[in-house]
Amino acid sequence: MEKKRQLSAIMFTDLEGYTSLMQENESNAKRIRDEHRKILAREIDQFEGEILQFYGDGALSIFNSTISATQSAISIQNQSSKSNIPLRIGIHSGDVVIDTDGVYGDGVNIASRIESFSVPGSVMISDKVYDDLKNQDGFEAALMGEFELKNVKKPVEVYALTNEGLRIPQRTELQGKVKERIKSLAVLPFSNLSSDTELGFFADGLAEELIMQLSRINTLKLSSRASSFALKGKAMPIKEIGDQLDVQSVLEGSVRKFGNRLRITAQLGSSLDGYELWTQVFDREVMDYFDLQDEVSGRIVKQLLDHGLITKEASGSSVKPKIDPLAYKLYQEGHYHYHKWTPNSAKKAVEKFKEALEIDPSYADAKAGMALAYILLASTGWITPSEGSKLAVECAESALEIDPGNDDALSALSVNDFFFLWDFQSGDDRTKMALDLNPRSAQANISRSLHFMVGGNIQQAISCLDLAREIDPLSIIGNRTLADAHYFAGHYNVSIEIYDWILEKEPDFLAAKEFKAWALLMNGNVDEAIGLFESIHETIHTVKPYVQLGYAYALKGDRKKANFYLDKLKKDKMENPHPHQNFNLAILCSGLKMNDEAFEALENCIESRLSPIVFLNVSPIWKPLRSDPRFEQVLEKIGLKRAGMHGDSPIRTK
Repeated sequence: MEKKRQLSAIMFTDLEGYTSLMQENESNAKRIRDEHRKILAREIDQFEGEILQFYGDGALSIFNSTISATQSAISIQNQSSKSNIPLRIGIHSGDVVIDTDGVYGDGVNIASRIESFSVPGSVMISDKVYDDLKNQDGFEAALMGEFELKNVKKPVEVYALTNEGLRIPQRTELQGKVKERIKSLAVLPFSNLSSDTELGFFADGLAEELIMQLSRINTLKLSSRASSFALKGKAMPIKEIGDQLDVQSVLEGSVRKFGNRLRITAQLGSSLDGYELWTQVFDREVMDYFDLQDEVSGRIVKQLLDHGLITKEASGSSVKPKIDPLAYKLYQEGHYHYHKWTPNSAKKAVEKFKEALEIDPSYADAKAGMALAYILLASTGWITPSEGSKLAVECAESALEIDPGNDDALSALSVNDFFFLWDFQSGDDRTKMALDLNPRSAQANISRSLHFMVGGNIQQAISCLDLAREIDPLSIIGNRTLADAHYFAGHYNVSIEIYDWILEKEPDFLAAKEFKAWALLMNGNVDEAIGLFESIHETIHTVKPYVQLGYAYALKGDRKKANFYLDKLKKDKMENPHPHQNFNLAILCSGLKMNDEAFEALENCIESRLSPIVFLNVSPIWKPLRSDPRFEQVLEKIGLKRAGMHGDSPIRTK
């Protein structure tokens, strides 16, 4: 036979304890083996595979695709379990060489080794197979760790399929040398086991210091502070925490005070099965809390490095200057307030960022945070667009002078470009720069989504936001923006589901409540939407609650009630001629199909450069105006052309 080399999905199967079975009951052992071979022959043929060789109680098979191999393995294992056949399965993808001497190659060796430390009822796959499956429907898998395989140079990541009917091995069951290496991690707030309130601040600060130090490791995917601290005080199994935050492991601990001494306990656990990977106790005399946070967090990170649990490669961010602990605490408080996403919370965020900068004027992250807060205040009408834009640019550019690699500052400038300058190409260029600096920046991915969103390419916006949510799964802003994108795309049920998730976490989050009402309205649930609008007595922006109600009644066909709210708005506009009143008027006139008044109001919005009209392309609020030729003219003045919803972004570059 001529030697043949090919790339294949390679599956090894083996009956556990077959030799012992033969010694105990030879006829029963042969019956099990024969039944095993029947299942193999039937299922491998069904999924277009080929059995190349039997090895007594085992078999080697190949497939043209990893998907077919995995589907076959799941079916084989489920049928074997029903027949009480103790079968182990391992799958790898790689080169095989077939000739008259048999089948061999590195791919064969790796598949064999993976199968050898599997357990009956499970299907184990290599990282190469997982890469092919992870974006496919119908497959679920959990990382079991890195394994050093005999005659294989580099450790191999091994996953266990977790589809229904399959067994997930316990770590203690796995044979072979496990080389634990953490790729994703959440640091939870440490528990204060004493009644000392000050110790609670120390416990939080210790977790924050750990997050800051670990964020410098470029090989580590780290859950954001906001997502980790959202779980503070919640007693949850590590597996559930891992599922919520999408991380492989969880670092948690506690602090307790005994007289003049502190006991700090830290432990790292696997979110797969709760297996404790590392633990350490630090007994210290009470001293300066900031110094103690520095010392203990440094020792924890060093031990994780020394144990090989995380790699020693450090990113460029590690050269950043050391941050004053109190300034960092104030920055985190500002970050917390900003993520509440209301004008009042944005004002509080600005105050905290300013306090941090009074302590450390070179704190670039605080300047970038302040830029984002000013943009929020300007876009919601609490300061003018020109004032907000000016302040945001000053803060962001100052941050970049200190730290040219500050991705949050670039993200702030990009959002400013989108919302106030209407320079969409510049905004997009800045988001690309931010993502080049930090591909795992949730903020940069949210900013990138705005480029696609304002241009009408909603599907690409959703892709950016899915990634942002993967990075920071509990972020209220990230989830709210994702819900908005689905709302703009007409996926109203999906958007309502996300708004409900947000309101479950943050019942007072008005932005989610308002847009849920809009999504209900556009989905045809008019009375339910009206009921929700009636429960809203304030908004996060200057769109009046009764304007939303007026639009809803216009859509319902109750013109009398809609006109009542229109008259109220016109009276308000005379008494308080705020620029955003034109936006209110445009919305309500759009619902009432009073096109002349609506376009006149939109022209005034353009003159004031109000940021909400950049979503004219995609928001269903403006659907009644889209058939009017003047709509195209308004888009041109903003710098956009008609939304295409697919393909390249329909933004007109200048």
